[in-house]
Amino acid sequence: MGQGFEDKLNQAAEGLRPPPLRDDCFALPAGVDWTPVDEALDMLRGRLHPVVGQETLPLSKALGRVSANDLKALRANPPQANTAVDGYGFAHASLGDGDQVMPLTKGRAAAGIAFDGTVPEGHALRILTGAALPEGVDTVILQEDVTLGDGAIAFRAGIKPGANTRKAGEDVQAGEVILREGRVLTPADMALCAAVGVHEVPVRKRLKVAVISTGDELREPGQVVEKGQIFDANRPMLGGLVERFGYDLVDMGRVPDDRDALRQTFDQAIEKADIILTSGGASAGDEDHVSALLNEAGAMAEWRIAVKPGRPLALGLWNGTPVFGLPGNPVAAMVCTLVFARPAMSLLAGGKWQEPQGFNIPAAFEKKKKPGRREYLRARVRDGKAEVFKSEGSGRISGLSWAEGLVELPDQAAHITPGTPVRYIPFSSFE
Repeated sequence: MGQGFEDKLNQAAEGLRPPPLRDDCFALPAGVDWTPVDEALDMLRGRLHPVVGQETLPLSKALGRVSANDLKALRANPPQANTAVDGYGFAHASLGDGDQVMPLTKGRAAAGIAFDGTVPEGHALRILTGAALPEGVDTVILQEDVTLGDGAIAFRAGIKPGANTRKAGEDVQAGEVILREGRVLTPADMALCAAVGVHEVPVRKRLKVAVISTGDELREPGQVVEKGQIFDANRPMLGGLVERFGYDLVDMGRVPDDRDALRQTFDQAIEKADIILTSGGASAGDEDHVSALLNEAGAMAEWRIAVKPGRPLALGLWNGTPVFGLPGNPVAAMVCTLVFARPAMSLLAGGKWQEPQGFNIPAAFEKKKKPGRREYLRARVRDGKAEVFKSEGSGRISGLSWAEGLVELPDQAAHITPGTPVRYIPFSSFE
C-alpha cells in the first residue's frame, strides 16, 4: 500500500504534527500533596508525547537527530561473502591429509575488483582483505602462514573450513530493522546506515525550547548593578543545557515582575518554540507571576515534589504549549532541569524517555540524611570515591561548576559514612 507514491507520502509526512497535549496532562490526582520523585517521573512519562513534526534529511545531515520511524537495511552487510585478511583462497573440501601444496590460479581478487571466473578444485587464488569470495573459494589462509613458490603455495595442515572469511549478511540482513524509532543518531549509527544503503532518514524536527528568566532584580552580566540586583545566572545555564541536549534554543531574555509583560513574552514564545522553560516565579507568592498566569489559563499544576534542592515545580500549558516553571535558585533550577525537564523534553522531541545511568561507588564523605525527600548532592569522583561539594547551600553556584555529577540519596533516612556505597550520576548521563 502506497508503493510508487513514496515521495508524495514523505512530503505529506513533513507537514504532519502530533496532536497537542491535553489541558489536564499535568493535573495531579486528588489528595496529592508532596509527590515523591519516582511518582513525578512516572506521571511525566505517562502523560507526554512528541509535539514536533517530521522531515526527511540526507544521512550527512542527520547526526544528533531523532529517527521518526524504524529504519531498515536496504541491503545486507556484508553484501557478499568476503575475506577478512590478505592471503590465499580455496575450497576447503579439496584439501587432502597432512601438509598441503596447492597450485595457484592466475589473477587475484581485491576489494572492489572481483575475480572474473571460478577457482578450480584443488587450486588457490591470491585474495586481499575485503575482496568478495569468487566461485570455488570458501576458506582463506593468511599469507604469513604460507610458503610461496613458483606458481604454488605450501602450508601446514589444520586450517578450519571458512577460516578468515565473512559470510554475506552475517552483520545485518537486508530488510532487517537497524535503528528503532526515537533513536538519537550517533556517528556509529551513520556508519551503519551508510553500510546498508540508507541515504535519507526520516527524523523528528528539532525541538525548539524557549528560555525565560523572571525577576526585577536580574541584570545581564556586564551591566551596572545597584543594591539588591544580581546578574542573571539561570538563562546562560539553561540555554547551555538546551543546546547540550541537542535542541534549538530560543532565548526570550529577562522579564520583570510584571504579569502583562510575562503574558506578552509567553505569547511571543509559543510562536517560536515547542516548550517554554522559565526560572523564578513558580511558587505562590505575590510576585510569582508564572504560576499566576498558568492558573489564569486554567492549565496549571504546582507539583510540590519531595526533592532537595527544588520542591516547587510549576507545570502547565500556555495555549497548548507546555511550560516548565523551574525554581529561581540556580542550583535547584539545574537539578530540576536534569531530573525532570530533561526526560520530559526527550519525549516531547520524539525520543525515548531518558533514564540517567548511575553507578554505585564508595562515598568519601559523611552525612546524616533525614527521611522524606530525595536529595541530590553536587559531586565528583576522585580516586574511585564520590566527593561532594563542601556546602549544600543552594545559593552556592560555584558548586555546580566544581561538580561533575550528582550523588543521589534515597527518600528514606540514611547515615552515609566514608566507604558507604552511594549512587553517582555523571552529568554526561543526562545528555
